[in-house]
Amino acid sequence: MTNSANIRLIACDLDGTLLLNGAQDLQPETCALITRLMDEKGILFCAASGRQYANLQRLFAPVKDRIAYLCENGCLCYCGGECLQRELMEADLAREIIQMIRSEGSAEVLVSGEKIHYVQPKDMSFYHHMHDVVKNDVTIVSDLLDIPEPYLKVSLFERGGLYDVDKWQQTFGSRCTVVAGQGEWLDMMPRGVNKGTGLLPILAHLGIDPSECMAIGDNDNDREMLELAGFPVTVKSAKPSIRAMAKLETDTVEHLFEYILNDKS
Repeated sequence: MTNSANIRLIACDLDGTLLLNGAQDLQPETCALITRLMDEKGILFCAASGRQYANLQRLFAPVKDRIAYLCENGCLCYCGGECLQRELMEADLAREIIQMIRSEGSAEVLVSGEKIHYVQPKDMSFYHHMHDVVKNDVTIVSDLLDIPEPYLKVSLFERGGLYDVDKWQQTFGSRCTVVAGQGEWLDMMPRGVNKGTGLLPILAHLGIDPSECMAIGDNDNDREMLELAGFPVTVKSAKPSIRAMAKLETDTVEHLFEYILNDKS
């Protein structure tokens, strides 16, 4: 591995990377390791996820005021409590996507606002999964075509796994970013928005060059972030085409953090 002394920021995906096998809570030692990285190595941690800001703050409660956040796959970015980037989807396009998902049998829609996720569930188990298991700030509305704030991101949830990603790419790919997330999720964001574009304002705000950044991921929605970072890392369970991008591979993120902390170079 390249000298860890050159690393100033670690941007890490959550689901499928830091959270393995469907886990919804961090390992007991994770935040302690992040604290040591910041205090002993001067490396800032950035949670880089399709998840909402409030959800990430709860997950990282012991260090929530010390880390950076790349939320909603790049639509929202925070550092030091300041919102550095806010990307909105054009409302008519968001409504077109919502209507198409609603016509797809049992597929569910999750709409991201800046602070709240909105659902109009076909099956109440979807609401309970998002509210009680994932622990999002989520509200049931009577019509997703009329939410009380701008649209950031529209997501499709297909219980059991996505079955036709290409259809969504062909239909909307020229007008928005379409990307598969972990397992059962497909996210659609404003055109050109991704985790790479979300990471850039954080690095600029901190005066950190991309060559001084480590990014850790596992799936297609991490691709641009891994391409941008000087130190791309994947977990061993990553999608093969994503694994091929890595300079280093790890079984768990925690083991990688321990490796960096023990690196005396």
